[in-house]
Amino acid sequence: MTSEKMNALGYALLQPQTPVPSDIDVSQSIVKEVGLLSMEDLAKQIGLAANEIIPWGTAKAKIPLSVLSKRQDNPSGNYVVVTGISPTPLGEGKSTTTIGLAQALGAVLGRTTVACIRQPSQGPTFGIKGGAAGGGYSQVVPMEEFNLHLTGDIHAVTAANNLLAAAIESRMFHECGQSDELLFKRLCPKNEFSPVMKRRLLKLGIIHSLDDDKTPSELTLEERGRFARLDVDPSSVTWQRVLDTCDRHLRVVDVGVGPQETVKSKDDPTQRVQHSRRTGFDITVASEVMAALALAKDLPDLREKLGSVVIGYSRATKEPITADDLGVGGAMTVLMKDAIMPTLMQTVERTPVLVHAGPFANIAIGNSSIIADVIALKTVGPDGFCVTEAGFGADIGMEKFFNIKCRASALKPKCAVIVATVRALKMHGGGPLVAAGKPLAREYREENVDLATAGTCNLVRHIENAKRFGVNVVVAVNQFQSDTMAEIDAVKAAALGAGAFDAVVSNHWAEGGAGAKKLAEAVVKACEANDADNFRFLYDTASLTIQEKIECICKEIYRADGVDYSEVSLQQIKQYDDAGFSHLPICIAKTQYSFSCDASAKGAPTGFRVPVREVRLCAGAGFLYPLCGEIMTVPGLSTRPGFYDVDINLDTGDVIGLF
Repeated sequence: MTSEKMNALGYALLQPQTPVPSDIDVSQSIVKEVGLLSMEDLAKQIGLAANEIIPWGTAKAKIPLSVLSKRQDNPSGNYVVVTGISPTPLGEGKSTTTIGLAQALGAVLGRTTVACIRQPSQGPTFGIKGGAAGGGYSQVVPMEEFNLHLTGDIHAVTAANNLLAAAIESRMFHECGQSDELLFKRLCPKNEFSPVMKRRLLKLGIIHSLDDDKTPSELTLEERGRFARLDVDPSSVTWQRVLDTCDRHLRVVDVGVGPQETVKSKDDPTQRVQHSRRTGFDITVASEVMAALALAKDLPDLREKLGSVVIGYSRATKEPITADDLGVGGAMTVLMKDAIMPTLMQTVERTPVLVHAGPFANIAIGNSSIIADVIALKTVGPDGFCVTEAGFGADIGMEKFFNIKCRASALKPKCAVIVATVRALKMHGGGPLVAAGKPLAREYREENVDLATAGTCNLVRHIENAKRFGVNVVVAVNQFQSDTMAEIDAVKAAALGAGAFDAVVSNHWAEGGAGAKKLAEAVVKACEANDADNFRFLYDTASLTIQEKIECICKEIYRADGVDYSEVSLQQIKQYDDAGFSHLPICIAKTQYSFSCDASAKGAPTGFRVPVREVRLCAGAGFLYPLCGEIMTVPGLSTRPGFYDVDINLDTGDVIGLF
């Protein structure tokens, strides 16, 4: 009989080292010295058979959606979202807390638990922010595989997005030089309609069912013209190309400037002119394709969402033009057929993690997928837990989780965990700026209760906002060595005074699940003390106008005095109203560093207004997307990006320098 101590799952207890090694050293020591649990054994924790997973190497597996069809009637577990205060360069450890809490619930308390987190973008991985696997002894392993490529989901999103971008340019180019009849003949060379073409015919009222067997030769000349010519207004095209890299020089680009991209001039048919236009790139995780993946319920739903993506409007009819109108919705879905399956991985304490969808709640949904959360809820059992993560601060990631994701999924969370650190709250209280490569100021290294107390105004506002949605709030004070009990007590007192269900110190980074045991116990009690039916939305999508919904978020969540709209944004809002999209919820893109649009306004600013410069439509994913302030949809690189430190050990093949 072995004398080795076991955790609640029956595996050897985690043995943390002091001092805590780098994240990558922790991950590699777990993989090489402790060993990974087999994917089959990991799946058994949540009741999945070996034939219900698709191994993707030795450390990952895809979960097919068929597991849900067999478990539709299963009772759901407890739904918990982890969010944070407004982020600072000092870091709050939200992903680390998500993993630490899941480890504590599963490996310490013995409650079946799945953490649902997002796949990191390689933009910040090689930029400045780092990865999203968690850290220390609360992380997903192997962290290199998690942070680099994973199972290729983000690459699939990139491919699907850019296929649509290519289809847009190609269609506009070919329509410039061909008659309606020639276009029609080239689109239908075999006198038959492909399935995606029937979707356009149905939309136009030319057929009345997708089962209609009408052939191209049966259409009238007028019907042929309506079907073949989209007449895209180039100035209305909002669809951009994407890449999973921070590259500021692609924010604005000119396309179609090559010698072969010319068409006959409309003014002088004897002359040829360049078929060019100005467009740009977004980072992949900000693509509507990623949002559709995050909000889809199954493959048919994803197919409908991708086909319904609106890329622009017709010049003549002002009608919205979709991916299905361009004939590419089906092909986009084919590119996403593997990406729709969440990826199963494990933590350092061998608890299961589902990785799905992407980050960046400042410019995107920034939440793990509905599909991953539902799989987790249906496999953990009624006493289990799905711990899902919402990106950045609670004002953006949590607000979108509640108002967009939960509205689409009809899932009802019971508890929100808000992560805070004493150091970050000191910055919100007026502490000095932090500069990369420079030592931390004395205020962050020594006790300063007054500064920490002043910064709790940021935490208090986030707590108040979370309580509006009917969930119990647990504050996790993510502990650092420099924190003193007086500072921690001040933060806990402010949290409880603001109505938090509990406020708990957690040291999961250094101790793993054991360091988050009290946090896990508080979350269990918070869920037991709440009824999921208490959950409510901030606004009703149907009864309010687009502007009223934007202003509701800005005034009620950010506490702005009001909203200022550019002339362009007002024109776009009218266009969306006229096209029947006013019922959609709102996904605001703004800085993550402040409640306001001024990244330097820390704490809980008041007396500001929110400038809306543009409003984009994400009809497929199902929301409207106001761009506020100076927010950019593709980041840039600093003078010294993180990629300087990343390399490979040529003898062992190990990745080095990755955090």
